[in-house]
Amino acid sequence: MMLRPRWIGALVFALLLAAGFAWLGQWQLERAVQSGKAVEAPTESVLPLEGVAGPGAPLRDKAVGQLVEFSGTFVPGDYQLLEGRLNRGASGWWVVGHITIEGGDGRPVALAVARGWAPDEQAAKAAVARLAEQPETPQRVVGRILPDEQPQVPDDRQKDPTGMRSLGVGQLYNLWTGVDGMDVYAAYVVERGAPAGLVQIDSPPPIAQTELNWLNIFYAAEWIIFAGFAVFLWYRLVKDAKEREDELRELEAADPLRGEADARNVE
Repeated sequence: MMLRPRWIGALVFALLLAAGFAWLGQWQLERAVQSGKAVEAPTESVLPLEGVAGPGAPLRDKAVGQLVEFSGTFVPGDYQLLEGRLNRGASGWWVVGHITIEGGDGRPVALAVARGWAPDEQAAKAAVARLAEQPETPQRVVGRILPDEQPQVPDDRQKDPTGMRSLGVGQLYNLWTGVDGMDVYAAYVVERGAPAGLVQIDSPPPIAQTELNWLNIFYAAEWIIFAGFAVFLWYRLVKDAKEREDELRELEAADPLRGEADARNVE
């Protein structure tokens, strides 16, 4: 049945039609990829901190990783160490400071600043000692603002019950001095550059996300469905024709005269 010339011709036509639909589907997929837009936030432009984030409020998604600048005074006795912090693949210690800046209403605001990285605890403590001796003078800081981290319980609470591995602002706030009733940023800043004795913390910009053109993907799926339907339609036509011929043969076997009449009617 399927080897008859007209059905072979119909199959060739259906395959050509399906190939055309498949090519259109591939073209739509290529269009979806080519027209995909990389969503890049302008994080590498240094912006004033007050225009990016405010104290007491969660950091907005579009502000995460933004380079900011501000001026403030570091509190010498409020430096803390964070252990187990990776910097370019090496585990070490962060030195985190407490800086007081002037808010928009003129009131002081507390902010955590990760100032630098040290390969071991001894080097980190030596850097803290040097920083604690510096005069309390206003400094300009440029760095990348990041969201607050969840506090983690120290691995060995008997050795150091105040030891920290994550930069939880709430945990730091409880250790800082002179912050009762003061507003605090629910985020921290990784300083660009590092004080003497510390290594700059590697803080790359956020990874750009890519948005696909879903309309083109939908069209591509439609063309693939059309391609499959073209082949299915040929199969269905051949099957229907075969069923009709089988039915006619059965009628002819039962009643030759009626079968010939039905065959003429079908023709």
